[in-house]
Amino acid sequence: MAIQWFPGHMNKARNEIKEIMPQMDVIIEVLDARIPYSSENPMVTALRGDKPVIKIMNKADLADPKLTQAWKDYFEQQSGVKAIDFGNDKAGEVHRINELCKKLVPHKVGADKQIKAMIMGIPNVGKSTLINTLAGRIVAKTGNEPAVTKAQQRIKLDDGIMLYDTPGMLWPKVENENSGYRLGATGAIRDTAIDYEEVASYTAEYLLHAYPELLKSRYKIDELPESDWEFVEMAGKKRGCIRGGNQIDTYKMSEILINELRDGIIGRITMETPAMREEEEQMVAELRAAAEAKKAAKEEEKKQRRARARKNRR
Repeated sequence: MAIQWFPGHMNKARNEIKEIMPQMDVIIEVLDARIPYSSENPMVTALRGDKPVIKIMNKADLADPKLTQAWKDYFEQQSGVKAIDFGNDKAGEVHRINELCKKLVPHKVGADKQIKAMIMGIPNVGKSTLINTLAGRIVAKTGNEPAVTKAQQRIKLDDGIMLYDTPGMLWPKVENENSGYRLGATGAIRDTAIDYEEVASYTAEYLLHAYPELLKSRYKIDELPESDWEFVEMAGKKRGCIRGGNQIDTYKMSEILINELRDGIIGRITMETPAMREEEEQMVAELRAAAEAKKAAKEEEKKQRRARARKNRR
């Protein structure tokens, strides 16, 4: 599913971040632990350069703990990167973030010094809730929908840390179709910009393969079907999603599936693995190269046509 949802305030935020980035000492990037790859904004990597970064896998209480650990190990293989998991069940451990900031920039620790940390993340990743936990008070507006924060603000934390908050940003075009579906499934994109049935179909296909027992338990199905759409119809029948003519209301069941995934009602689910990231990045690179080659071939064809036209005019 192609995603191109980039409201004006996101473009403004990108330009403002680029302007103040040189002043920052450390970057805190908040990811969704259920989709650590798809919620990792490539613009953050491009903007931060070689500055150290703490990748916080937020909403880890909704994610598969084994895969959360696998992702932490994966990220920490990268230079200048520290990764921790966080969620509602670990609110009391928020001090770990301050400690990591000081560890990454020890030269900025001292009574007369201040660490400047910028916190970044895609929409609806739980960044504002995390900021409020860090600050120990309500300083950021929260909401279970994307693009709640629309302007920068500074928050003074303990331990000599000044936190620079930024609006949640997607990037102008999500090239990886799989990431588009996952972003839609977890709520990073406004519901008006997604097709519920398409997203539910993709989600069901993945869950049938990766978490069949959770589906059986939640939707009271003893023998799961092979295809995603058969599952949506079967679960819809179980849930009483019936419309006129005794037809199964697949749209209603799609909404139920997506909302129960988002709320963690189905179980603790992670929708991608480090191995999937490697495969999909290779796929995207190949598609990009093919598109560039096609574009170059068209430009060459135009050039030759113009040359022939000039020759004929002589």
